[in-house]
Amino acid sequence: MTVTPIPDGYHSVTPWIIGQDTAGLMDFLAAAFDAEDLGGRVVDDQGRIGHAEMRIGDSVVMMFDQPDWPPTPAFLRLYVPDVEQTLKNAVAAGGTVVTNPTHMFWGDVIARVHDPFGNLYWLHTRIELVDEAELTRRFTDPKFLDAMTYVQSSLFRPAV
Repeated sequence: MTVTPIPDGYHSVTPWIIGQDTAGLMDFLAAAFDAEDLGGRVVDDQGRIGHAEMRIGDSVVMMFDQPDWPPTPAFLRLYVPDVEQTLKNAVAAGGTVVTNPTHMFWGDVIARVHDPFGNLYWLHTRIELVDEAELTRRFTDPKFLDAMTYVQSSLFRPAV
């Protein structure tokens, strides 16, 4: 049997989300992003989750409770089939809109949502392929300059 250096179903980078309510986070991820619980949840005798894994799209996100740590928000970019619907799902699951869907110069529509646990998700859907000449033109197009100004003006800063 051949052993591969990266296990099947994983990618080179697997983020961790560390918080104080991993069970609640898992419920949010399932409702907002149709995340799948991969099982293998490790729970201690006090009910804290020491390890859990969920698949969002084709990627695995690991998480665990660490009540003694200061808040350590995760910032994750998710490519999704439909930014607007995913944003609606995230809000219905308890998220707060940080950036409304915005068409960006490089060909993605993006939105950002903050979950109830302090994490920020950049939602992206590629809607067009933009060549170098068009990218250059868009750097001076007021529509795309306004879009970039809007997105940059709503940068999210976690509470300290």
